[in-house]
Amino acid sequence: MSHRPALDPTLKPLQVGALAVGCIIGFGCFVLPGDFLVTAGPLGATLGVLLGGAAMLIIARSYGVMVQAFPVAGAEFAYAYHACGRYHAYVCGWFLALGYLSIVPLNATALGVLGTFVAPQLFARGYLYTVAGFDVFGGELLLASTAIVGIGLLQVRGVRGVGHLQVGLTVLLIGGIVVVGLGTPLSGTAAAVHLQPYFSPDRSPLAGVLAMLAIAPWLYVGFDTVPQAAEEFDFSPRHGLRLMVLAIGAGAVMYAVVILATASVRPWQDLVAAEPLWATGATVRESLGGTGLAILAVAVMMAVFTGINGFFLASSRLLFGMGRAKLLPPWFARVHPTHRTPANAIVFVGGVSLVGPWFGREVIVWVVDMAALGTAFGYGYTCLAAARLARAGANDTGSADRRRGLVGAGLSVGFIVLLCTPGLPGFMAMPSWFALAAWVGLGLVFFAGRAGEYRALPAAELDRLILRR
Repeated sequence: MSHRPALDPTLKPLQVGALAVGCIIGFGCFVLPGDFLVTAGPLGATLGVLLGGAAMLIIARSYGVMVQAFPVAGAEFAYAYHACGRYHAYVCGWFLALGYLSIVPLNATALGVLGTFVAPQLFARGYLYTVAGFDVFGGELLLASTAIVGIGLLQVRGVRGVGHLQVGLTVLLIGGIVVVGLGTPLSGTAAAVHLQPYFSPDRSPLAGVLAMLAIAPWLYVGFDTVPQAAEEFDFSPRHGLRLMVLAIGAGAVMYAVVILATASVRPWQDLVAAEPLWATGATVRESLGGTGLAILAVAVMMAVFTGINGFFLASSRLLFGMGRAKLLPPWFARVHPTHRTPANAIVFVGGVSLVGPWFGREVIVWVVDMAALGTAFGYGYTCLAAARLARAGANDTGSADRRRGLVGAGLSVGFIVLLCTPGLPGFMAMPSWFALAAWVGLGLVFFAGRAGEYRALPAAELDRLILRR
């Protein structure tokens, strides 16, 4: 019987809740409303994010069932193994890793965009090249890389410090949204008439709402950091569902507030026609001046850092769980002898993340679709696992949980269909498909190298390594 590496339970409920909220409200809440308005219009975008939040609440119920049954690092990977077997577990884990790993550099890239908008004389320096119409500067790369390395080092030194940092950053993030959400409508420049037309004139209202709904897995990815951190809970896993529900609800409200605030200061079509580098920043500067912009910049910076911090944790725990199951090289499952963190997995996440900012701002749009697809796979497997657990009558789950699990699995399949079907509103852009193909190819290479040992492991040993039983 091989040694089973384990992580220490040190995280408190407030810290885990902050992880979830901070990951949901990442840079996209502040940087992408201009794109959301083009896609669906103010009302269409708002309806899309609220309906997406409702769908996530259904899916979160299945997560609550599974985290209580199996509070282990790896979460969805472990759930897929329990429900569908070892090979489905690999598919789920690999696609979910795509979603998680892409969000860390995504947030870091957004930090560079923020720096250039607020202080171009400092960060828009050292021009390197242009990607898809957007210039890449050495100053932006330095800022993004410093953030990745700094948070990576903090992650290695211990999850307790990570949790404390996340709480502080999330408080500042929420405070910034409150100021923008209340200040913009009261500034004297905002008017309800600016929200017209309520839907994008370039597509039907239904198509706009569906396009927003297609990226709901990306908009709300982060509530599932709760089960990823479950092995490190210093409290009962029964509280996991409550934390996820609160995080999703808070996220839905804050998305809606920022979208409507962005569209209300002047006619939103004029705003997007001007093609500002940062639509929300432009409207806040117009309505609240330099002080408002400074507050917004702080909020965005907090959102970026909470996203980097939270997804560093989530992706490293997923890779750690897969390494512990011997599906990835054992190197991923090594625990730091002093700090008791999955240090090697953290280093890997940091190394991959340092590549992303070199692709510039356009990578933000490409990665959104990829991350949505990867997380949709994780959601689907989790909901299916919860339905099967309920059918077996385990852990006091009942028929209602089985129905919710099946509905959640259906919603997850719907997200995948919207993203992968040509002609539908959410169909992924071609660069996203190229990146996805590269990831699938890399996954096949990894699996080919581990398939023999993985296949030879007895089921009882895998149960012990993955599910801790």
